[in-house]
Amino acid sequence: MAYQVIGEGAMLLHFAFLVYVTFGGFLAWRWPRTLWAHVPIAAYALGIAVIGWVCPLTHVENWGRRNAGQEGITGTGFIDNYLSGIIYPEGQMIVFELMVGTSVAISWIGVVLIHLYRRHRAPPAPHPTDGH
Repeated sequence: MAYQVIGEGAMLLHFAFLVYVTFGGFLAWRWPRTLWAHVPIAAYALGIAVIGWVCPLTHVENWGRRNAGQEGITGTGFIDNYLSGIIYPEGQMIVFELMVGTSVAISWIGVVLIHLYRRHRAPPAPHPTDGH
């Protein structure tokens, strides 16, 4: 039972990772400091997509599922196993990656524009000699 929980938990963390990579930059529109958490996670996701790094959650999920007597992740990883043919058409991984990359780019551009707007709109700070 514990191994099955580990496998299922790793699967849920995978989904959470993908959702955060795709949409986490938009959190920074409201809470700018969250961008610093999103940048390394998005960079790691880029490494998985471009360089072919293996996500450690894949190993954890496979380990948990195999020890629970189940089959591990088939194909080349989590995305192939759970999303290919369901979220996007089979063999269209590049489309999925471009959609995620576009979402990240739009969210980061938005963060910059919002920051510039807020900075431009903010009243100037009082000078220390004012009011004396």
